[in-house]
Amino acid sequence: MLFLDEPTVGLDPRIRHELLDLIAALRPRGGLTLLLTTHYLDEAERLCDRVAIMHRGELVALDTPNALRTALGSEIVELRVEGDAERALTRLREYGVASEAAFAVGSTLTLPLADRGAAAAIAEIEALELPVAQISTRRPSSTTSTCN
Repeated sequence: MLFLDEPTVGLDPRIRHELLDLIAALRPRGGLTLLLTTHYLDEAERLCDRVAIMHRGELVALDTPNALRTALGSEIVELRVEGDAERALTRLREYGVASEAAFAVGSTLTLPLADRGAAAAIAEIEALELPVAQISTRRPSSTTSTCN
């Protein structure tokens, strides 16, 4: 068993990719279990057969990278709110804008959209007049595009 705790933090891009290549080369050899902790989803997608997601010290998801992405739907709306993010999330859930899959981390709310498009969700969010500082949309993947 090999434990790697955020092995690429602080590395320059070239060395980071070389280390990821080295770790990836260990996978097909067999007989080795690799436990990797990372904040970089691209690393988890590339190196892991299963991904466990922890939030506030609790396991909230465990599956293959593809299955986790699929469970999020086709689009995600992320918004940064001023004030109490948990309260804003509760309000979004009360009005059916956010599902149970939605979550808050700090002042950022992440809303997976399984049953509506981003434009409709954004219109519903705006109608609630929440204190939104920033809003963005993206597809579930290891990369994010943000709009102000």
